[in-house]
Amino acid sequence: MLSPMLAEKVIASRRWAWLVALVPLLVAGVLMGTLGEAERDPGPTDSLPRGLDSTLGVELREELPDADASTAVVVFETADGESGIADQQRALEQTAADLGAVPVGAGGEQGGGQGGPPSRLLVAEDGTAALAVVPVDGGTATEVADQVTELRDTVDDAVPSGIEASVTGPAAVQADLAEVFSGADLRLLGATATVVALLLVITYRSPVLWIVPLLVVGVADRFAAVAATQTLAALDLAWDESTVGILSVLVFGAGTDYALLLISRYRDELARTPSRHAAMARALRRTAEAVLSSSVTVVVGVLTLALSLTPTTRGLGVACAVGIVIAAFFALVALPAALVLFGRWVFWPRVPHVDSAPEQEQDGTTSAADARLERTLWHRLGVRVAGRPALFVIGTTVVLLALASNVLRIDTGLDIEDQFLDEPEAITAAARIDDSFPAGTASPTQVVARATTDEVIGAVQGVDGVASARPSAEGSGVSEVSLVLDAAPGTDQAADAIENVRDAVADLDDAHVTGQEAEAIDEAEAAARDRLVIFPLILLLVLLALGGLLRSVVAPILLVATVVATYAASLGASWWIFTSVFDFGALDSGAPLLSFLFLVALGVDYNIFLLTRAGEELRDHDPRTAMLRALSATGGVITSAGVLLAAVFLVLGVLPLVVLAQLGVIVCIGVLLDTLVVRTVLVPALAFVLGERFWWPRRVVRDAS
Repeated sequence: MLSPMLAEKVIASRRWAWLVALVPLLVAGVLMGTLGEAERDPGPTDSLPRGLDSTLGVELREELPDADASTAVVVFETADGESGIADQQRALEQTAADLGAVPVGAGGEQGGGQGGPPSRLLVAEDGTAALAVVPVDGGTATEVADQVTELRDTVDDAVPSGIEASVTGPAAVQADLAEVFSGADLRLLGATATVVALLLVITYRSPVLWIVPLLVVGVADRFAAVAATQTLAALDLAWDESTVGILSVLVFGAGTDYALLLISRYRDELARTPSRHAAMARALRRTAEAVLSSSVTVVVGVLTLALSLTPTTRGLGVACAVGIVIAAFFALVALPAALVLFGRWVFWPRVPHVDSAPEQEQDGTTSAADARLERTLWHRLGVRVAGRPALFVIGTTVVLLALASNVLRIDTGLDIEDQFLDEPEAITAAARIDDSFPAGTASPTQVVARATTDEVIGAVQGVDGVASARPSAEGSGVSEVSLVLDAAPGTDQAADAIENVRDAVADLDDAHVTGQEAEAIDEAEAAARDRLVIFPLILLLVLLALGGLLRSVVAPILLVATVVATYAASLGASWWIFTSVFDFGALDSGAPLLSFLFLVALGVDYNIFLLTRAGEELRDHDPRTAMLRALSATGGVITSAGVLLAAVFLVLGVLPLVVLAQLGVIVCIGVLLDTLVVRTVLVPALAFVLGERFWWPRRVVRDAS
């Protein structure tokens, strides 16, 4: 924690205040200008869990010649949806050849005559569609996207009259993913800043004050993106397009929360202290413990993601830890110094003035500060809760349990076609393939092994659930065989087929089954393992952090229990929204872990803000009065902070992936529940019911004074 004497010495001097305010902003600006965000090309296993079968298959595939190459699938269909592809088959064969499509069948199979040249066109039995497989050279994501764009332009020009064409396949999915993320970070930043600015104006009811924290937090956000990506690059950790987006939301949310807490305390001190420098020094001394405790808890929490099996999840944990450190630094160093550079007028039109009456008792009973607290909505609510605390404990618990009632019915694991909010061409075309071809044609499964293609095909032929098998690559002692499954992706039958194939190739040397379906199965297994390891670890670390901060055993256990209940309730309520409003069939397998992490780490923040203030009040008041005063003093700022954080996370829906929209909704609902129900009603009610036992073994004042 910042030394109180150092804080007062620095901030009490106008010269030092200028220096402390400007140096961090200038240093951050210079580093952003000279270094910039680190860049990296995504690796094939960045989002695949380490050590599982499908990931090992992708790694082995890297030993094949042209391992960086990808494929695109051109889908031809009749414009009227009727059968008639056969009438255009010769022209389409020529189009496929001009595109550089690879053979997909014997000439006799496609009407070319027995012994004729291999066909580059695979025609559906219903005669309404055909497809051609076109190799795409490897390279960066941008280069692949450029090749797919060029292919689409060529197809549009070459397709015969009466035929419509679209492009899918791994290369097209990669290109469309890059396209939907193009400019998304800028949209997210703009939406986040707009939401924060609007809520700050509403909170402060000042046309000026909001600019200062928004500017400081905005610089912190951009600096965090640079520092985090450079750190990840130095540590050789993976990240993707969504990492910086989530990081930005977290820094804006946490940084603005810290700013709200500081400014609220600063306003209170301005009403007591003639000097704004001395007022800020006192506010900073009283705020630093809560902010540092909160930020340390969040940092420790997000770093548990380093134990995830998935490389991008590990990278996200480290990036978020860097971001929280920067947000706390700017909130405790740059923001206080920046605020004191302005006079009290920065709060206009609600300028705080020193009370005309001294801080002693007015009318012989109540101080001016106490009188202000007793006029607040939160004081009146606290008095009500204190009157019948057991009833409020039971009532809020019932509400949370009711919201969590359908948690066990939640399905996890999104198919690739369900992962986009706006369906791109590659997904639409893949769905069209499924309409006319065997279910797994659009997303073939691959077997990669240190064996010949004949050995692999011999092992998988006749396996239950496999419709066809064909060689796709061979070299350097490694072969790859592509399988088409009978079952649709994401079904139990498809999962059974993958297990059947894995059993069939188990005796081959270094054989692995990969592809979309196999990867989805392994990702679900890895997500379950991550939850099993990380959930209890986060709770333990938060419990220890709260115990050290509050010097209590009972209070931390109850707080962690309320946070878990909030998470379950938010997950249950969100599932109802996803299924009833948005028609999502499942949660992304990573959403439960990330939402749990953010809700636990950030949800504890508000309890920290409340109980550190209650701990201050315990020095002079009994437990009931201390909690009531803490609730009255912090209710407004914590509610504002919670609403702001919820709104900021909801902005994740600006990004095009379903997982981010789901994460934003779950965290938004959870933060609102925590702010408006748990921290406002349930935690104070528990404290009122238990009295001194809530703080055990901490010693408290027994009689009100």
